[in-house]
Amino acid sequence: MASRIKRSPRARLGATALILSVVGVSGCGPSGGGTATQTSANAPPPSTAAKALLAQLPAPYNTADLDNGRLHFNLCRACHTIIQGAPNMTGPNLYGVFGRKVASVPDYGYSAALKAKDWVWDADHLNGWLRDPQAYVPGTKMGFYGLHNDKDRIDTIAYLKVASGGGGL
Repeated sequence: MASRIKRSPRARLGATALILSVVGVSGCGPSGGGTATQTSANAPPPSTAAKALLAQLPAPYNTADLDNGRLHFNLCRACHTIIQGAPNMTGPNLYGVFGRKVASVPDYGYSAALKAKDWVWDADHLNGWLRDPQAYVPGTKMGFYGLHNDKDRIDTIAYLKVASGGGGL
């Protein structure tokens, strides 16, 4: 049986900062803050479909920076797919996550703690979950330490809404 290496929060943050620097996000470190760097000053504006999906979100998510959200979603890509019909990975496929009952992706082995919850994924639940999954659902097997910067989390949730809803991102 494989054992898990336990790392301190500082070590996890340092590893995350390294990953973020590789994918083009700067300013992350032991302080837990950080903002994405703009990779393209000429990023195309959101599509009509993306704007419509973004408008479905309550404030402040409906005015989020989708480019910043896309960069921070790279943290999620190691474990999650977001394309319709893509397989589950370490985590479940997130396509269509908004409006989906928690722990309901077929053929994915959720923790008992998450299966015991009874809610539908929305911006507020994702906000609590992404802030600190272990505190939000004690006993979850999700190993992500959390996205502690409020703006980055808001932007990531908005990006997830658009990308997982067919918004063309």
